[in-house]
Amino acid sequence: MTSNFQSEKIRIALALIFAFLLTFSIREVRSSTSSAPDYPCIQTAPKDTLIEVSKGETGSSIAQKLFLRGVIESSESFFRVAVSDARSAQIAPGAHRIQVEICAKDALEQLLDTKRIVGLVNIVEGAWISEILPQMQKAGFEAAELSNALRAIGKPNGFTSVEGLLFPAQYSFAKETTATSAFDSMISNANVAMSKAGFFENKSNFTPQQLLIIASLLQAEGNTGDFGQISQVIRNRLKIGMPLQFDSTVHYVKKSRGSVFLSTQSTLINSPYNTYRLYGLPPGPINNPGLDAMRAALKPTPGDWLYFITVAPFDTRFTSDIKQFNEWKIEYKKNLKAGKFRSSDD
Repeated sequence: MTSNFQSEKIRIALALIFAFLLTFSIREVRSSTSSAPDYPCIQTAPKDTLIEVSKGETGSSIAQKLFLRGVIESSESFFRVAVSDARSAQIAPGAHRIQVEICAKDALEQLLDTKRIVGLVNIVEGAWISEILPQMQKAGFEAAELSNALRAIGKPNGFTSVEGLLFPAQYSFAKETTATSAFDSMISNANVAMSKAGFFENKSNFTPQQLLIIASLLQAEGNTGDFGQISQVIRNRLKIGMPLQFDSTVHYVKKSRGSVFLSTQSTLINSPYNTYRLYGLPPGPINNPGLDAMRAALKPTPGDWLYFITVAPFDTRFTSDIKQFNEWKIEYKKNLKAGKFRSSDD
């Protein structure tokens, strides 16, 4: 009996030792995993490298690329940082110029820095093609290639102008991207946006291209909160045969931005886009509008307004009374003379 008791004690002791060793080993493995090798965040990086990020690429895939290109000391270190930082989902596709031998935290910061994206073209809402092309040249496209691509580019059915179809967004084009392919991606995005806005299923009296023209006018004439009312003003003026008389269409012809004052001589310019001389909509969009303007082009805010004027920054007023409009215009001119704002009026 004593012998059996001692044997049992030995078995228990061995079991406890085994359990201790197993627990220790597990802790060691976990510790090793959680402390993946990482470069110090304070050292100076010796050079840059390009990291190509694809649309929808996973954090683990990006981490592997960073490791293989010598940016980080281990893919695990970046993956750990990425999963703990919600901003990692905002890494834009494209070729990123990233320093090598840096810590995972710095690698994430550099990937989030859009200034480090090679071939970046940032189209803002309301931009003209004439303003987009210089950006594309800086991104590496040749002027002649861009010009040829614009002439040959396929436009959606019913659209006669590329202006208006280069959808506002941030684009990053790889070195081998052709100008035609770049324009195609912009036009494809515009098609998607117009579909979301309901251009191709609308039951209004306007064609999709006319709606895009209206959207471009809204984008040029007001702030987002004013789009719906300006859209209604356009309809009301067209309905009674009143010329639109939008300064923005003349600015488009003259390629002048930042000027509030429009001279009488400017309103006499001989151009199909001059809405002071001609009735109806201009023949094409006067810029490349965003989704909000597209939606408002199809869905105006109901009202009887014929006039609108921005009398002060973010203070746009609408009326159907010409007398009221002229009173506001005096207020506008006082604010303009005092240097309080830079908007134009109609």
